[in-house]
Amino acid sequence: MKRIFFFTLMAALLGSPAVYAAAEQNGNNIPQVGADDGAYHIGPEDVLDISVWKNADLTRKVPVRPDGKISLPLVNDVQASGLTPLELRDVLSKKLEAYMPSPQVSVTVAEVHSFKVSVLGEVPFAGRHVLQSKATVLDALAMSGGLKEFAARSRIVVLRPSSKGMQRIPFDYNKVVSGDGAENIYLQPGDIILVP
Repeated sequence: MKRIFFFTLMAALLGSPAVYAAAEQNGNNIPQVGADDGAYHIGPEDVLDISVWKNADLTRKVPVRPDGKISLPLVNDVQASGLTPLELRDVLSKKLEAYMPSPQVSVTVAEVHSFKVSVLGEVPFAGRHVLQSKATVLDALAMSGGLKEFAARSRIVVLRPSSKGMQRIPFDYNKVVSGDGAENIYLQPGDIILVP
């Protein structure tokens, strides 16, 4: 019975925009995924739709290689990882100007494969999860089957890779779920959630 209540509560909280609106009204900033502007940044293994107007030979789906680059005729290898689709569009347009006047390029992300997070510890389905859009710690915990009975709910930690090593971000599950002003942290690619 407790399990059914838990999953019902999780579904209500995760699907409710009121939770995020309440957090913002209380003065809590909800961190965004990727850059400060909230735009999606292309990553390795993503699949991109590249379209060049009036040029069927350059219009194609291309995977982003593990080194972060894509390959296209005429321009060869181009760094894509870390750029937004608009930034990559500008780079490709500039490179194609040597071959055609005013190229009209569009870049869209057809498949997201680079947004991966890991959940380890006291969850039923620990492991690595591929996310298709912005997600929070509660989303990742729900994907992992929730928390086991003896999980230390107030000692959950998000490990986030940064240029200075691993950043430790504490996450108090009880405070987030009860609405005591704790943030439901937005995840970034490469985050690791440890549930002791």
